[in-house]
Amino acid sequence: MTPPPRPITVLLVEDDPGDVLLIREAFADHKLNNTLLVASDGVEALELLRSPDTERPDLVLLDLNLPRKDGRDVLREVKADDALRSIPVVVLTTSDAEEDILRSYDLHANAYVTKPVDFDRFIEVVRQIDDFFVSVVKLPNRGY
Repeated sequence: MTPPPRPITVLLVEDDPGDVLLIREAFADHKLNNTLLVASDGVEALELLRSPDTERPDLVLLDLNLPRKDGRDVLREVKADDALRSIPVVVLTTSDAEEDILRSYDLHANAYVTKPVDFDRFIEVVRQIDDFFVSVVKLPNRGY
């Protein structure tokens, strides 16, 4: 029998409290013991990622349009940092602009997902991201 997947730590970088609530709900409904850390802007996200007092996340869900430091800048800094670049970053944003998609992949995003407007579809997309990174993908152990 296959052991259950290990819980992962996810850093959600999102300034919209409604989207944060929806993502929390999707994680809770999925009944996994994943830890969800939340940063409401790009500066806070980088502080959390670089803090020795915060558990290093296994995955970052990153909005592009953030206050104080834009998500594109966060992505650029994460992927340029030797200590952080191996953390998978999924851009989760309302933008479906081709320019944003291309730029995100040029900055080494691991995936780009446009947030659905429909509530049920939004929840399902978050669950699919969670399923993929918890059950399908092999992530390095946290001690790396």
